[in-house]
Amino acid sequence: MEINPNSHQPTGSTSPSSTLGNIQRPGEYLRQIRIAQKKELEEIASVLNMPVKTLTALEQDDYKSLPEATFIKGYYRAYAKYLNADASVIIQRFDEIYVNDTGLKANHALNNSPIKIMGKLSGSKSVRNRKWLKRIAILAAVLVLGWLAVMAVQNWTSSHKDDAEVEAPKAKSSDVEIIPMGTATSATSGDQLVLNFSRPTSVHIVDATGKVLATGRQASTLTLSGESPFQIRLDDATAVSLTLNQEQISLSPYTVNGKAEFRLSR
Repeated sequence: MEINPNSHQPTGSTSPSSTLGNIQRPGEYLRQIRIAQKKELEEIASVLNMPVKTLTALEQDDYKSLPEATFIKGYYRAYAKYLNADASVIIQRFDEIYVNDTGLKANHALNNSPIKIMGKLSGSKSVRNRKWLKRIAILAAVLVLGWLAVMAVQNWTSSHKDDAEVEAPKAKSSDVEIIPMGTATSATSGDQLVLNFSRPTSVHIVDATGKVLATGRQASTLTLSGESPFQIRLDDATAVSLTLNQEQISLSPYTVNGKAEFRLSR
């Protein structure tokens, strides 16, 4: 059995209470539930896609070894949900003790945090409207170019009196549109996203300049470059493994009903 010397040890009972004690810490509370359920950290880390060292720091309430408070709350929620524990009381207790442990407010933002998940942007409806207008404009341009191409073929065949049938090459259909990143210099000077898929799902990724890097369904690895922050939408976040500049990003704390929509910056 695992023992945390800093934890409050209950007496007269071998199973954790259903609620946090007056002096019990949230990580110790979850640790006791995990032990009672006979679950191993490696098993939970695999399911939640979190490093074992992160779960260990959570159970030890070692907040100085973890990123900013927003991340810690997300980790606690995911961990509590997996153990069928009440996340609300855990977050409430975390807010009470976080200041004493770190000297920082629970709603602070660390300036040196390597990754910042900034959530949905205000005015997201207007952003979506602009995206649809851009798509309509692109579709109209494609139709005009297609019509001009057909007219050019017809004029050429008529002027040369060629009886051979000219068949316009069919465009290959693709489930995903990947926008070229330009020259190699601009690509290497930006940030790199790598997405791996365990099953097909729809994605939509736009960089800070408004350039659409990828949109549509995808089932194979995507390697994209652009300027952060990136606006990312994943219709099935559980099917995606994401890295930014070779750093693994955990999506589980930001997934709602299987979907994730967020901004990501280095």
